[in-house]
Amino acid sequence: MRDKGVVLAVDLGTTATKVVAVDPRARVLRSTERGYPMRTTPSGEATQDPDEVLAAALAAVSEVALACAGDGQGVRALVLTGALHTLLGLDGSGRPVTPSLSWADRRAVEQVARLRAGDGVALHRATGTPVHTMSPLVKLRWFAEHGVQAHRWCGLKDYVFAHLTGVLATEHSSGSATGLMDLRALDWHPGALAHARVRAEQLPELHAPTASFPLRAVVDGVAPGTPVVLGGGDGPLANLGVGAIVPGVAALSLGTSGALRVVSPEPAVDERGRVFCYAIGDGLWTVGGAVSNGGVVASWAAESFGADVVELLDEAARVPVGASGVTALPYLLGERAPWWDADATSAVVGLRREHGRAELTRALVEGVAQQLALVLDAVRSVAEVRLVRATGGALRHELWASVLCAALDVPLEITEDTGGSAVGAALLAWRSLGELDSLAGTADLVVPERRYEPDPAAAAHYAAARPGVERLYEALRAI
Repeated sequence: MRDKGVVLAVDLGTTATKVVAVDPRARVLRSTERGYPMRTTPSGEATQDPDEVLAAALAAVSEVALACAGDGQGVRALVLTGALHTLLGLDGSGRPVTPSLSWADRRAVEQVARLRAGDGVALHRATGTPVHTMSPLVKLRWFAEHGVQAHRWCGLKDYVFAHLTGVLATEHSSGSATGLMDLRALDWHPGALAHARVRAEQLPELHAPTASFPLRAVVDGVAPGTPVVLGGGDGPLANLGVGAIVPGVAALSLGTSGALRVVSPEPAVDERGRVFCYAIGDGLWTVGGAVSNGGVVASWAAESFGADVVELLDEAARVPVGASGVTALPYLLGERAPWWDADATSAVVGLRREHGRAELTRALVEGVAQQLALVLDAVRSVAEVRLVRATGGALRHELWASVLCAALDVPLEITEDTGGSAVGAALLAWRSLGELDSLAGTADLVVPERRYEPDPAAAAHYAAARPGVERLYEALRAI
């Protein structure tokens, strides 16, 4: 088969942009990464400088493109993905007038409370986005109530795309995570716009995720006119990147935070409003939930105890299932699914004199796994799940993989953590280029590295303990 070149997938993350070169068989041939800070304050601000992110993306694209040229591989297309729920304002010339607010920005707490007391449930079901401080809908309302105005509003990915192509556009995947898009009409939702106090013409054009526009910016190593594919959100495209694109197979990602999602052929939100619903493309949707706390709990424990994180996890792995009676609600960064409670705080229950850092660390890891199991319970109200495909840096340690497998009580297959969302975005681009017949047909392209079967005794313990986790959260929230 002749060399078909590569697609460069640009993954605009919260603290770094990763660029990977991917062939039509989903193989990662080249990759690089450029970091940048996320600025936070005690008041809940969590922002990025959009021009720092843009500069990092351009530098990373050029590095990989030139390396591919040296390998004799041409760049067929660029495609973008990135963290969902970002928001920034632009002036009439397309320059930023605000920082880019990340999903972690928590300043819209009052706006969330008021919306939940009114039309929040109805808007969640219509748009697929839970009413939470992460949502651009409530961020826009916060801006409006603080007198911040802009000519246009967009996500961080949209800003980078506009620089590359001259077109301010987004796609149904990122659009479905704004709280502003009607899932069924695939257009901006009038009621949501009214609540956010914006007009449709102030938002980017909406297109299919496979839509593309020609490259107009000068990017070393990439020819002018090369297609730039809109792509989609990092969460939905992670399903595609790990091969969890068919019914019954869920995708789980575990880095600093975590998420669990399953693919559905139609948009759906559970009756209790515990899950989100975001588009992938080709008429496919992801239903699931993100948790704010993943590997961050082990990093926090290591920092607090002055220990190496791997050594501390090794110690925790020697503690029996159940952490010798210690239970942790691991809400260091508030919590998203299934509570959608940005004000949630951590708690440790059952601590005694004989317990130490190993038991506390094990309890935190188990707490994250139980939270993801609660998300799985919610997902199962709308879709079957019989296997989980997982990726993420935290899963390099055996403790995370074994505890998660037991808490979820389904087989767990680990895929390499260098691809994920970026590989999914690349496959979307190959679909846009006509090299793939369908997205669903990509499921067999990704081969897992490891497989775990749930330990029956551990799975039974976690299942029996999970209702207590829910009761504990409810009780502590009340006080």
